[in-house]
Amino acid sequence: MDKKEYSELVEQTTPRTKEGKTLLFAFAIGGLICTIGQGVSDALAALIPSFDAKKIGALTGVVMIFLGSLLTGLGVYDKIGYYAGAGSVLPITGFANSVVSPAMEYNKEGIVFGLMAKMFSIAGPVIVSGVCASVLIGVIYYIIGLF
Repeated sequence: MDKKEYSELVEQTTPRTKEGKTLLFAFAIGGLICTIGQGVSDALAALIPSFDAKKIGALTGVVMIFLGSLLTGLGVYDKIGYYAGAGSVLPITGFANSVVSPAMEYNKEGIVFGLMAKMFSIAGPVIVSGVCASVLIGVIYYIIGLF
């Protein structure tokens, strides 16, 4: 079988995605997650009026990470992700899911070699890439600022 025949076989057997439906669910569920985050932020601002916007934002992030972790632990977040796709991955709750899922999966291998070693197997490369990109952008911004 040559490359052309293989490509045709792959095209014939690959299931078709319903892009419109997928995009709609991603947008709707991602928007719902963000709306919940805004609700958490507004509730925290009402409950703790002495906190400024920066503290409320940090606390909102903590609450949303907790909720994402809790829903992952209960097996709910995977079901949300099945329908939402990127709409569930991009908010901060998706980050929590990407840390908790491998931790749950490898917990049976022990705390050190299972949980701790594998916890960041999904989120780790994203964190490293984000840090490296931010340092690079910072250096570029600094160099531009010199001129």
